Amino acid sequence: MEDSNSSNICRDVPEKLSSFVDAFVDFSVSGLFFPQSPSRSPNPPNPNQTTIPPPRRLVAVGDLHGDLEKSRQALRLAGLIDSSGNWTGGSATAVQVGDVLDRGGDELRILYYLEKLKLQASAAGGSIITMNGNHETMNVDSDFRYVTRSGLEEFRVWAEWFQVGNSMKSLCTELENPNFDLFEGIPTSFPGIKREFHEGIRARIAALRPGGPICTRFLSKNQTVLQIGDSVFVHGGILRDHVMYGLDRINGEVRDWMCGLRGGRSPSFARGRDSVVWLRRYSQEMERNCDCAALEHALRTIPGAKRMIMGHTIQGDGINAVCGGRAIRIDVGMSKGCDDGVPEVLEIVEGSQVRV
Repeated sequence: MEDSNSSNICRDVPEKLSSFVDAFVDFSVSGLFFPQSPSRSPNPPNPNQTTIPPPRRLVAVGDLHGDLEKSRQALRLAGLIDSSGNWTGGSATAVQVGDVLDRGGDELRILYYLEKLKLQASAAGGSIITMNGNHETMNVDSDFRYVTRSGLEEFRVWAEWFQVGNSMKSLCTELENPNFDLFEGIPTSFPGIKREFHEGIRARIAALRPGGPICTRFLSKNQTVLQIGDSVFVHGGILRDHVMYGLDRINGEVRDWMCGLRGGRSPSFARGRDSVVWLRRYSQEMERNCDCAALEHALRTIPGAKRMIMGHTIQGDGINAVCGGRAIRIDVGMSKGCDDGVPEVLEIVEGSQVRV
């Protein structure tokens, strides 16, 4: 009996060490502890599900762009968190329509924070669904045009802690490949860019490239297109051609690309002005410049769809709707790296009452 117990303990050591190291690194990067075995809702939503039944209360939050303080203000405004940042939304569903990355220095902290909130929401019977925007796909493609100095520093620090964790795991020979090279294939210098930024750029590439630790853990689990009840969510916009291609297919192919299962650049429907994350046809400031006919064609092609909810284009006057209320634009530029706008959220109650 004693030998059997010793054998079980020894067998469990590698897994427990790995979990401890992961928790240590998570806390060092984000300041958050994550429950190892969280209680969950008996019927949690499938994170890969493109179409979801409507909840009693649905909240939509626009672009966050690296500003954790404004992100928390928006969630508290919606009654989803308390003053300590913990979930108080009960069975509500919240959708964040993408663009967590770029323009600010809290990108990783927001990703970790939303992951913790997802666990808390699930335990309470609610859910948080996060989506990919054009700034997520740009970063996975190593397009860092909108990265800030503080954003590079945040990823540089993450890479240091990640490597510390790998060194700790290497002490246990039973763990699988703890010493993989985080920076494999990444240049050590970048001509034309100040040397002081090189480490941050290398760390960002390593974290966010297809198959990278941050890309796989966070971004690959996001949706790119989503339907909840009669509301369609997307960062930029959906055209009829996208619907005909297949919304499930779009989600699956973006997910596979982010996990490193597809070679090359992002899928074509995730880049370019008419892609689902870049489209601005329904979000122009003046309604007469919006393509309401294209919106109508797209919605008719999606069974049960009545409206499309999108971010991507800052609305200086706050959340608003055009095309007979069928296009709702929710990017208010709240991040200090954008317009430093006043946070607003959209609420849909009982599937029909839409209000800001």
